[in-house]
Amino acid sequence: MLICQAPAQRLPMTEQWLPAVAALDAQAQHHPWSLRQFTDSLQAGYHGEVLVRHGELLGFYMAMQAVDEGHLLCISVAPAQQGQGYGQCLLAALQEWADGLQLQSLWLEVRASNSRAHSLYLHHGFIEAGRRKNYYAAQPAGREDAVVMCQILCA
Repeated sequence: MLICQAPAQRLPMTEQWLPAVAALDAQAQHHPWSLRQFTDSLQAGYHGEVLVRHGELLGFYMAMQAVDEGHLLCISVAPAQQGQGYGQCLLAALQEWADGLQLQSLWLEVRASNSRAHSLYLHHGFIEAGRRKNYYAAQPAGREDAVVMCQILCA
């Protein structure tokens, strides 16, 4: 398991974190989730964790369980903190959550243009499983493919 840079710590995502989570996502993503989407996800019982250092939110992820699969719904690292291993730490936390539930696989979608995230997922054992054509809205106008990725956890 990857150890996060000290003194960063993982905490459960709770309602108290949601305004900061939504603000971080708005800084890190071209098409961020709304505060309402994060609130609805927690209320639906989805699993989220935040990564915090000295009270500062460094990043987070939100995932859901669907029978024996896990689905990464959203993950972000604060722009000023990117490239320091926090994305890897969050993915390791996601995998630990999935292992604890004895899930068979993890799934995610990533923008075809997001080569940095794509490389991170490949490094963490995800493989490309397909594409969803024109899945995401793109800047300034148009659509962009989603690369569907999967990691098999246990046979």
